Amino acid sequence: MRTPMNRRTFLRGAGVAIALPMLEAMTGNAGERRQPIKRFVCLSNNYGVYQESFFPDPRQVGASYDLPETLAPLERHRRDFTIFSNLDHGNTGGHQGVPVLLSGVRPHMAFGFPEGNISVDQKIAEFEGSRTRFPSMTLQVNEANLISFTRTGVQVPSINLQQMYRALFIEDGQAARASARERMARHHSILDVVRDEANAMNRNLGAHDQRKMQEYFESVRSLERRIEQQQPWLDRPRPRTNHPEPRQGRGTAADLRAMMELIALAIQTDSTRAITLASGFQNNDFGLSGGYHGFSHHGQREREVAALRLIERNQIAQMAFLMELLKAQQDPISGGTLFDHTSILFGCGMATGEHSTRKLPLILAGGGFRHGEHKVYPEENSRRVPAANLLLSILRNHGVQANRFGTSSGTLTGLEGGRS
Repeated sequence: MRTPMNRRTFLRGAGVAIALPMLEAMTGNAGERRQPIKRFVCLSNNYGVYQESFFPDPRQVGASYDLPETLAPLERHRRDFTIFSNLDHGNTGGHQGVPVLLSGVRPHMAFGFPEGNISVDQKIAEFEGSRTRFPSMTLQVNEANLISFTRTGVQVPSINLQQMYRALFIEDGQAARASARERMARHHSILDVVRDEANAMNRNLGAHDQRKMQEYFESVRSLERRIEQQQPWLDRPRPRTNHPEPRQGRGTAADLRAMMELIALAIQTDSTRAITLASGFQNNDFGLSGGYHGFSHHGQREREVAALRLIERNQIAQMAFLMELLKAQQDPISGGTLFDHTSILFGCGMATGEHSTRKLPLILAGGGFRHGEHKVYPEENSRRVPAANLLLSILRNHGVQANRFGTSSGTLTGLEGGRS
């Protein structure tokens, strides 16, 4: 029997280290089923959503509901996600609710909880330990990521698109980075730097793994072209203008799409199993003049509401794109697709930009849960179901043996029994 390839195998060149996608050669026997590897991704923003375009009619409970305008990009996936109405953390205070999303615990009240205000992603990072290159990845696009906290109350710093790319593909150390830059300047691609080693390894792979490697390399090269197109603009302040962005490859939509591709590659290579991303908005994107914070204080004014619908529909479209990327990749370790074993949570710690923290916008997709419904929970304080119950359900699904998390009172019922 051929010795299984180590899942942590890298293709290396001068200053470059490319993690490999998960291959059948890593299982010992092609198609052999192992204990499922679970991943968690949270997509968020710091201003909530325009709720009238996000939540279905509260009378439409279960599978028979009309998909609202903001969620329309998810139509083709409606059997693979769940919408939750009337879940929140019971907090007040507007922006102070933002960092509470993944813990249910306000930072200044963390001392009263056994694990402080540790967030779901960092709890998973502790659980996974050194099984992956990065215990977690905390990401940002045009907005600070404020939702990841360790159990000691430290906010995890976030990285941008370019830093994410370098983390996945460039080795640490000043000399290594300098060498990588020099080689990439000559070869124009990290793939060219490791081409000889890749060709040698490819000869020992089966036909299916060779196809997966080719698909992976094509994804990396496509992403390189996108980032190269954006790079000259990453550190330049944008001029003030009332005109929409005239070219593709720059701005909120392009940056978010590129980040989704990087997240998919991070999952495909098993580089991490816990990812959070906060996204914002750049003035003049989508033909809009203004800022996300200003739009969020809409006062039901038509211009501001229209802007929020554009910005937030794009966020949901990017979530749908990530779902498509993960559905397209088979999982040779766990069986099924990468999507089957990845929980994707869209949510905000502030329900609306007008400082409401009640009825948080929450959608859960993938992960092997039973999906396809709009779940409506009681609005009355006496019957309120904590949003932390959803967080606990995600942790238990991931394999974390916990009976409570943050302000939870238990897990959510009705999500069990999906694909695993």
